[in-house]
Amino acid sequence: MFDNLSEKLDKAFKILKGQGNISEINVAQTMKEIRKALLSADVDYKTAKEFTSKVKDKAIGQKVLTTLKPGELLTKIMKDELTSLMGSSSSELNLKSKPSIILVAGLQGSGKTTFCGKLAYYLKNNKKNKPLLVACDVYRPAAIDQISVLSEQVSVEVYKEIENQDPIKISLNSIDFAKKNKNDVVIIDTAGRLAVDEKMMTEISNIKSAINPDEILFVVDSMTGQDAVNTAKAFNDELNFDGVVLTKLDGDTRGGAALTIRSVVDKPIKFIGTSEKMEGLDVFHPERMASRILGMGDVISLVERAQQQFDEQEARKIQKKIAKNTFGFDDFLKQIQQIKKMGNIKDLAGMIPGVGKAIKDVDIDNDAFKGIESIIYSMTPYERSNPHVLNGSRKKRIAAGSGTNVQEINQLIKQFSQMGKMMKMMQGGGASRMMEMMKGNNMPKF
Repeated sequence: MFDNLSEKLDKAFKILKGQGNISEINVAQTMKEIRKALLSADVDYKTAKEFTSKVKDKAIGQKVLTTLKPGELLTKIMKDELTSLMGSSSSELNLKSKPSIILVAGLQGSGKTTFCGKLAYYLKNNKKNKPLLVACDVYRPAAIDQISVLSEQVSVEVYKEIENQDPIKISLNSIDFAKKNKNDVVIIDTAGRLAVDEKMMTEISNIKSAINPDEILFVVDSMTGQDAVNTAKAFNDELNFDGVVLTKLDGDTRGGAALTIRSVVDKPIKFIGTSEKMEGLDVFHPERMASRILGMGDVISLVERAQQQFDEQEARKIQKKIAKNTFGFDDFLKQIQQIKKMGNIKDLAGMIPGVGKAIKDVDIDNDAFKGIESIIYSMTPYERSNPHVLNGSRKKRIAAGSGTNVQEINQLIKQFSQMGKMMKMMQGGGASRMMEMMKGNNMPKF
């Protein structure tokens, strides 16, 4: 996410390294490079020019603090301006009505229906709502099937009328159903088109007038860059929507849509799609995103993702097992599954300050755990529960079954043993002992 932009901005900041104060000459050079970086990220020229002008005005003449270098001061100014450009703060959904009605619009292929499924998952698991999905795309073949499959994945009820071709009637009927069924949020998935057209605009305007939604969310594919921004403007002129959802941001290294859309339509980005999984939906926080773009990481979002996957009951079970030395490979597998649910591995690593730059050229496969999982699955239930019984003959059998070698299995057992010792040490005030052990050791530097 934003890899290309982050790299180019980093190069631009290097111009100021070693300078004692920020002058018009060195700022002008840096701003030129930053403007180039923004344009290559598919930010429109007007936005890029206005942004660099604001940064330049704030930077010129500022004395560098004794503890700071010019590049660091400019980074602070850049972060503040990027945050402002993307909307300053996160924007909450309006869910005051009972039921609250959310109308979802967007072009075909933008990820609109998938977003509806993700939103239902988010509201159910994070906000403890009882959402209802509504299939109002009566034109696209298999649209109703798609939202039905998604509803099963997230365990949320879906309202559909197979024979009805009137999206307004379906919408109104779904709201009546929600009231009787005690659903507190209704998520209406509307039809998309290949391009903005009059028929589409008329239909969605009529739905809006009929149901009077609490929220209208416009879904755009971030990978379409400036086209996404232009489409958003056309929809906003017609619908006056409440917020934007950027999908497929995990696959877009440029990120121009995220940087431009707020300044063009003056509406907040409310959610971003971070993976194909149903859990892959994040509330958009401009300040955190600005930090990530500038290579500062985003620890808060990383912690939040971890907390979302945290199973308190399971954690207590594992704690007891560690205390009794019965922590096995089955428990290890459960830990891996929780990590995988958090999202793309490289993206997660990029949230740790300093790590993003260090691993930018490293290819981290999202199936990085596949080898470990295949080894564990090749063990018998007894072996997984009792790792100490893994002798030479058992290791050979496991190696043959998992397509690995004995050396890889020995490495996994060693890592597993070290992890177990560390987890045990962390219990009962062991964290301080662990810190003492770390003192004087060469820790990895990023």
